[in-house]
Amino acid sequence: MPKYHPIDQPIAMKPGDGNLLNLVLKGRDLVADFVVPGDAQHTLRLQFERVHIIRTLDEMPLSTETEDTPNEGILADHFAYLVDGAHFWNQQSSAFKINFPNARHFRFLTGWTCLDVIAEGQPKLSVVLRDDRD
Repeated sequence: MPKYHPIDQPIAMKPGDGNLLNLVLKGRDLVADFVVPGDAQHTLRLQFERVHIIRTLDEMPLSTETEDTPNEGILADHFAYLVDGAHFWNQQSSAFKINFPNARHFRFLTGWTCLDVIAEGQPKLSVVLRDDRD
């Protein structure tokens, strides 16, 4: 059973309200911008260092990964989590886990996109001005 541990985020955001706007992976650094519902001027920015694996997928395929038991720890007004025991993490090889013992699985849930990140770094979340190109 996946266990979700909420990560502090600068604004409350229901998973159904947001969406992924932009995703850039440069080397092992990740920057992802998410829609801030009701605010066309800002985005919620996620930044990571030391990223090993990322995955984006629609909420529907994610629901097929769940086991018969409910996900523990998901909050109504939250989208950022450290996750233990999820199918995505469990599918990684033991060689990967031995070579990167500090890697952890993070999940960011929106109404349209799930972003899974396996990284040694910690996520940094901030609200930034929205880029005019979005």
